[in-house]
Amino acid sequence: MLLCIGEILADMIGEEKNGITTYERKAGGAPFNVACALKKFGADVKFVGCVGDDLIGQFLIKYAEDFGMDTTYIHKSEKHNTTLAFVELNEEGERSFCFYRKNTADYQMPAVSDELINKADIVCIGSLMLAHAHCVEYALEIAERAHKMGKTVAFDVNYRTDIFRDTESAVKTYKKILDCADIVKFSEDEVEIFGEDYVSSLKDKLVLITLGKKGSEWRYKGEGNSLPTIDIKPIDTTGAGDAFFAGALTVLDKNVGKVLDSEVLNSAIKYGNITGALNTTGRGAIDNLPNLDTINKYLN
Repeated sequence: MLLCIGEILADMIGEEKNGITTYERKAGGAPFNVACALKKFGADVKFVGCVGDDLIGQFLIKYAEDFGMDTTYIHKSEKHNTTLAFVELNEEGERSFCFYRKNTADYQMPAVSDELINKADIVCIGSLMLAHAHCVEYALEIAERAHKMGKTVAFDVNYRTDIFRDTESAVKTYKKILDCADIVKFSEDEVEIFGEDYVSSLKDKLVLITLGKKGSEWRYKGEGNSLPTIDIKPIDTTGAGDAFFAGALTVLDKNVGKVLDSEVLNSAIKYGNITGALNTTGRGAIDNLPNLDTINKYLN
């Protein structure tokens, strides 16, 4: 089982027509996107997060229920509104973000029991909550407990300048989580932010790097490889990295306890390349996740 912990929010995706910008409401939040993708790809998954006791929170919980997700661990706060992320797209489908996130629900994280962690093989920790000191301690404590139980900890950097305006202090905070994770994911841009020297120093961790249209790369114990992605014309890249991460984790979860050799790691990023690319063929991070039949067509 995979356990995803972190933000759940509404992506408000903007589109301008005839000088008027309208926003379409979509379910989002990187760890929630990953959890839904894992579910779609056939994995056993649980999600822990928080929404507000409001219209958007009700939408998200119903969305999760309709998707087949277990909503037991989605807390509903009566004191905080659900977080919103306003997303605008350019002609290539690339995104710009603006978060409505002052005293909102996504970082009011509920407690996670030892029992739940113990059921997981991989514990995936989200990053947006790291903008708040109490959530940094929360994430570190969960990672420590997971390791004591012999679990693998995964972390996606998913850096957002609108959340972390002070890059230097943000990087310092992120490194606390990166240093205690076993599987870490960067985008190509994030490697530049954190520095190649630092990323290269993470030799004992499995490092996954998404390279946009060029595909992705893995690095592990001094070895590495990159593989191209499939040829897809993107409509909306929102959630592409999350779909990639979920695809790679799907393969890695099936190989928990086995040696992570080049064959397994190549299979993981190949799968992730396919799932990430196919997810860009429609709007939103979750609604266009490919099914297994579609994925298998590109695998063969």
